[in-house]
Amino acid sequence: MAENGHFFVRRPQLVLVVDRALKGQTLSVTLAQPDGDWVILGTRSVSTGKPGRKEHFKTPVGVLLNDGSELGYRAQGTYNENHIRGLGVKGMRVWDFGWQTSDDWRTPGATMQVRVEMHATDPAVLAARLGRADSEGCIRLPEAVNRFLDRHGIIDADIEKLGETDNGYRALLSPYLTPTALAGVAVIVVDTSEPWAKPYPPATTLSLSG
Repeated sequence: MAENGHFFVRRPQLVLVVDRALKGQTLSVTLAQPDGDWVILGTRSVSTGKPGRKEHFKTPVGVLLNDGSELGYRAQGTYNENHIRGLGVKGMRVWDFGWQTSDDWRTPGATMQVRVEMHATDPAVLAARLGRADSEGCIRLPEAVNRFLDRHGIIDADIEKLGETDNGYRALLSPYLTPTALAGVAVIVVDTSEPWAKPYPPATTLSLSG
């Protein structure tokens, strides 16, 4: 999937591998190495897109880069009309991967542009549903995982670099940031229940820190 997305690992770095498999959806913090096997360091349940309802689409497979082309933001902790905090409690990080191409379940063979983000979810209402397809197309994280990824800059290598000269990027980073030297830039979405699934073009581009 990394090769299909033109993402080539030139230095050891952490990559988030999200499996959208129907019978158990996970995020694995993975050490990607240019010469050698990739090593899974830890795995937690997440949720990805569940097609079949209005504005609900399958999260596309492929490489999602946190390269600064979309800044991302932080949750306000506000409730929607169903009294649900869709992005989690106030201050939770939202990683924005921009518009991506996914299957349009309403028309066989058709595709759809969907906005893909990665964020926490309501701890009181939706957290118990993690591990199965449940979102509109975004990747939903447990609150503890959101905090861990944010505090250690797991996929923030490019954001940190941009933040050296740009206050907007610097402000996005956690005030408690203790960055890892293995910070990477990528989320790779796979589907072990549909190993034939391929990403749609256009392919992703190389990042500053790839």
